[in-house]
Amino acid sequence: MNQQQTHHPEHHIGLGTYVAVFVALMVLLVVTVAMIHVDLGRTGGFIVAMLIASVKALLVMIYFMHLRTARALTRLFVVFGFFWFAILVVITLSDYLTRAGWPPRV
Repeated sequence: MNQQQTHHPEHHIGLGTYVAVFVALMVLLVVTVAMIHVDLGRTGGFIVAMLIASVKALLVMIYFMHLRTARALTRLFVVFGFFWFAILVVITLSDYLTRAGWPPRV
């Protein structure tokens, strides 16, 4: 049998890129911890924390899980995953914010 094999060129990410991503993740970690001292309200704090967490997750997926060099179908599934996550967050927040007595009066 004559089988066609497709060879994909390997993409190597340099050590400098990994170090830069690590530094960015550490900076975002410090920003996340520093948010404790900033009063954005319940919903504002949650939204900012989720945005920071999403950026950190994207950095990990793009560089450490090699999505930067992945096939288009793999990238499409990642986009759909984030889209589904956004839908779940919006539905959860809409339920949370429409409950009677929320936010509680102090």
